[in-house]
Amino acid sequence: MSRALARSALLPLLLLTAGCTGAPDDEPGTGRGTAEAARWRPEPGTAWQWQLSGRLDTSVDVPVYDIDGFDQSADTVSDLHDDGRKVICYLSTGAWEDWRPDAGDFPKAVIGKSNGWEGEYWLDVRATDVLEPLMAARIDMCAEKGFDAVEPDNMDGYRNKTGFPLTAADQLRYNRLVARLAHERGLAVGLKNDLDQIPELVDDFDFAVNEQCAQFEECEDLTPFIEAGKAVFHVEYEMETGDFCPEARRLELSSLLKKWELGVWREAC
Repeated sequence: MSRALARSALLPLLLLTAGCTGAPDDEPGTGRGTAEAARWRPEPGTAWQWQLSGRLDTSVDVPVYDIDGFDQSADTVSDLHDDGRKVICYLSTGAWEDWRPDAGDFPKAVIGKSNGWEGEYWLDVRATDVLEPLMAARIDMCAEKGFDAVEPDNMDGYRNKTGFPLTAADQLRYNRLVARLAHERGLAVGLKNDLDQIPELVDDFDFAVNEQCAQFEECEDLTPFIEAGKAVFHVEYEMETGDFCPEARRLELSSLLKKWELGVWREAC
């Protein structure tokens, strides 16, 4: 399913506040760069709420919220932080949505076929010269509103009828570009679906978001994220919890049953 600052100053600020005296990209004793170590990385089994439509209900007792980056305000993100939550910024990075405030910034040449949802059309992810500044501006918005992470949607266009001759290599290049843009702004980033490319991309992303892996018997494909200590936020729409939760718990997935509109309602494993 497809749903729909400081850049250069951020890293030095993190280094300064951490009191780091070593090289900017090294954190002694960890094997990880300082910026990477400072990023949020949710662990397997972390509970979450995913709401992209309707009036946001902030009362769900979970440590992670995934909400629409355009629709929700900095005040909402701040309120969730005050309640001890981490907040993920939902964005569509692989499809054009005709209702977004920046829709007019996308040239027609990069807009392809419908992805099956009203008002949404695949993007030509080969056109990184056009899309990189547009996606950078969107991720800047997430950073400015105080989000902790980004959920970039429609990251598997190469497996769909987009209207463009996209290849697996095109998709890998673009997905890594999106991950880099998030990391440059100090944000974590999740790989949305794109199961076939998990082996190549698990090191580039901080968590995964998946839809319907149980229905299509694909959940084992997400194991590399779990083995790397990274959460897999998983949703089913057309199954009963009793049919997928036992396996989801065995695999340490953070699994929910949701309705297609991704409103308030949820049933957790």
